[in-house]
Amino acid sequence: MHGQIDTVEKPPAKPSAGKGAKPAPVAMTADDLPLYANRVKVYPKAVKGLYRNLKWAVLAFCLTLYYVMPWVRWDRGPGAPDQALLIDMGAPRAYFFWIEIWPQEVYFITGLLVLGAIGLFLVTSLFGRLWCGYACPQTVWTDLFMMVERWIEGDRGARMRLDQSPMSAGKLARKTAKHGVWFLIALATGGAWVLYFNDAPTFVVEFFTGQATVQQYFFVGLFTASTYLLAGWAREQVCTYMCPWPRFQAAMLDTQSMVVTYEKWRGEPRGKTKGAVPPDGFGDCIDCGQCVAACPTGIDIRDGLQLECIGCGLCIDACNEIMTKVGRPLNLVRFDTEANQLARACGQSTGWKPVRPRTLIYAGVLTVVAAVMLTALLLRTTLEVNVLRDRAPLYVTLSDGDIRNGYTLKILNKRREALTFQLSVTGIEGARLVVQDVGETAGGGTVPLAAAPDKVETFRVFVIAPPAALAQESNPIDFVVEEPLSGDRDAYDAVFVGPHKTQRK
Repeated sequence: MHGQIDTVEKPPAKPSAGKGAKPAPVAMTADDLPLYANRVKVYPKAVKGLYRNLKWAVLAFCLTLYYVMPWVRWDRGPGAPDQALLIDMGAPRAYFFWIEIWPQEVYFITGLLVLGAIGLFLVTSLFGRLWCGYACPQTVWTDLFMMVERWIEGDRGARMRLDQSPMSAGKLARKTAKHGVWFLIALATGGAWVLYFNDAPTFVVEFFTGQATVQQYFFVGLFTASTYLLAGWAREQVCTYMCPWPRFQAAMLDTQSMVVTYEKWRGEPRGKTKGAVPPDGFGDCIDCGQCVAACPTGIDIRDGLQLECIGCGLCIDACNEIMTKVGRPLNLVRFDTEANQLARACGQSTGWKPVRPRTLIYAGVLTVVAAVMLTALLLRTTLEVNVLRDRAPLYVTLSDGDIRNGYTLKILNKRREALTFQLSVTGIEGARLVVQDVGETAGGGTVPLAAAPDKVETFRVFVIAPPAALAQESNPIDFVVEEPLSGDRDAYDAVFVGPHKTQRK
């Protein structure tokens, strides 16, 4: 059941006394209704019109993008993967055309998620559940599965009759064909998802020749099963019960949000009337129920905006088709704002006001986050340095009295060519560097460090300083790494630990 039920009437009981006596109906409140109810299967009918065409266009675009993108190539140079979109868990890093994201740059992924969330808030405040009705993966694949179902089993009436009929060879053949096609679509969907984490041509060959790993087969099976169950069986239940967004949307909507509405002031009282002009006392709605029959979630939009409504607009197409046949004005069901509907009921019109405080806030936050991400992307360097000081021992006193600290230095070379960096240390006068298996310097000198292309190189580094140069137990120093040819430079703040003043000679 959809919507809230205040009271319903129980069937009258048999009269206990008096011939033909009819007892008064007993009111049943919502508390008397069962907590759980069986699902009422929804049989959406096929419709034609503007919004159905828009949904077909978005469906084709989204599916093409999803299935084709893993096969798009992008030349990154020798030794680099040439798949345009790839999340390489072995490297590990993510490739998005010319952009390469390292694990320590995961904040870019976080930024994209924030942009997506704020963008969804903005779109919802402007157009209601536009994402849910057109571009949500659950909507797209459910639409695809229902299209296959109509091709094989027929439209709404034919499917209902088929399900109610006893099992026969014809029914078994249709059901088998439908579920077979569903399984193939689900398999292609699950396989395509795994392609984003593996080289597509290589994985396809390995998958069908039995050379793929157990993990790869497992995830293909997992995504195949989830697609088949959610798009083929659960359908509108995912939107109504599993997805949290319908519960959030109420906080995003206001009287100026563009949502699917029924012009109650024009359609009521409804009745099964004929002719271009409804009889006195009746509205334009002829109570044909086609808006309900076309709804993929099975609700009646005439009851007002409901949690189950995904804002697809198919009820508009269904209603307009009927209005055209009976010669009455179109858009009895339409996209409109609550404020404009209230005004139109009084013979006025307020229009649509997209610029208002909440949309300005969402747009402002979206702009700021996008600007921060773009700036970080443009200013990021191809060199990163990380230094970890030894914890035990804190320091070592050498035979000549000098103090030595040990460090592990890592250089990330993000460029696709081998480079030689110069390492120096500043902050302590007279400090000298010793790099294990590489070389050492006098105070103020540099040590050359070779780094392979697109790799993290690790070095064992020792800093040696005279006790007289130490102002305190913990002394700030900087490790400076520079590439002379390109000018790329990065520094890391560290500390040099020495003995307490009373322990120094």
